[in-house]
Amino acid sequence: MTERRLLLATTNQGKVREIKKLLRGLGLRIESLKDYPEYGSFEETGNTFEENSRGKSLFYSQKYPGLVLAEDSGLEVEALGGKPGVYSARFSGPGATDEKNIKRLLSLLVDVPENQRKARFVCVATLSQGGKVLKIFKGKVQGVIIREPRGANGFGYDPVFFYPPLKKTFAQLRASEKNLVSHRGQALRKVRKFLEEYLRKNFIQAARPRKNKSRQKRVNSC
Repeated sequence: MTERRLLLATTNQGKVREIKKLLRGLGLRIESLKDYPEYGSFEETGNTFEENSRGKSLFYSQKYPGLVLAEDSGLEVEALGGKPGVYSARFSGPGATDEKNIKRLLSLLVDVPENQRKARFVCVATLSQGGKVLKIFKGKVQGVIIREPRGANGFGYDPVFFYPPLKKTFAQLRASEKNLVSHRGQALRKVRKFLEEYLRKNFIQAARPRKNKSRQKRVNSC
């Protein structure tokens, strides 16, 4: 039986903090790859977020004695033909950082007018167990890339991703505000709903005492 543990297949502590908040209260021991350096790293060679998410989840689920949640997410900018896409985290090349990635993004958009700076964040999360995919969850949110970073919260491209309905960048939102509308928040709420039912069926049922069949047989024969 699967242990009541969940591995977040990421070393990105920003993602870990967000996901832990979204899955709080499920009674799961939530860990990350930072706790298991011996598991090695999965090379993300997929052309889509789903390919990377699925591959990563399956890879680590063959090593970890519990549930594994892997997500691949990133930014797609319309004027750049969908880039940086799956390369969002390493957009500025070797040694990429959030600051370097944002700097490169803004340099590529320097001549793009405001009405052509549409973008969206995409998230695909895959939940696996023992080398088998249980379910895939998706989320996305539309926004605009502004010309200068604003805000000190969040991570990644949050400081330049402006969300029109709230008139703020994701980095200007509190974590609770961002989680209500973000691509990751959407996907993780679906994950949470699935896990609530999955844990109820697989753990509460397993915890019920089994009837002594031999005793029952003797009683029925009396």
